[in-house]
Amino acid sequence: MAKWIKIALWGIFTIGVIVLLVVVRGIQNERVLEEPEIIVEKIGEDPFLTEQELLAKLELEGLFRKGMRREDLKLEAIENYISGISQVDEVKVYTRIGNDWEIKVKLKRPVIRVFNKYGESFYLDEEGVIVKTTPSHTARSIVASGEIFDRIDGESVPDIINNDSLISIRKLDDIYRISNYVCYDPLFRSLIGQIYLDKNGDFTLVPLVGDQKIVFGKANSESEVKAKFEKLRTFYHEGMPYVGWETYSEINVKYDGQIVCKRKTDR
Repeated sequence: MAKWIKIALWGIFTIGVIVLLVVVRGIQNERVLEEPEIIVEKIGEDPFLTEQELLAKLELEGLFRKGMRREDLKLEAIENYISGISQVDEVKVYTRIGNDWEIKVKLKRPVIRVFNKYGESFYLDEEGVIVKTTPSHTARSIVASGEIFDRIDGESVPDIINNDSLISIRKLDDIYRISNYVCYDPLFRSLIGQIYLDKNGDFTLVPLVGDQKIVFGKANSESEVKAKFEKLRTFYHEGMPYVGWETYSEINVKYDGQIVCKRKTDR
């Protein structure tokens, strides 16, 4: 008899817990949500997206509104929408107990801004993925221009590198190799401001200060890019202090094993 009483009591207890959870969940779902706490991981002084702008986008899409109940909150739809924003790298959306919820966003890091021959402008992030520009924010980065025919809606660098037919005709991967090296090197990050691609497929680097230009040549591989920059680094450290920064109008590193310099007085 005692055994059946224990079973009955456990059954009543279990049912009570379930009923309590249903009631609590119902109360939670009826709660009016607060505005989300939005945390945007900023990169640079002027990030692509601010907390206020993201909240405005959610309201415009109808994914959040003032007075919205918790049960009407669609977390997956919000994550999918934010993930689709070109400037966003990662996003996490989750609720807390009560009427609070949170959005954490990590933005992509731009390494270069590209201006192509069609009048389009876009960024490449540190993975070589195309990132659209925004009308209200301009990221600090070096600039690439010239005979660039890669489009804003075209293939990103990873797609080009993994496609034998594209790698021979696209220049976006070459631009990325140069800009990525510059971005992570303290010396060249402070020195180089622009990359120019000429009709022959050669690159010229333009320093931030002065009228000197650096003829870089091709950038077909990471090893080629590294070798040229290391050659240039050696010249800046060992040669430039003796001749002066204003001595040469052109520094040419396109040829293997040598640096060819043109003095400003050369004709």
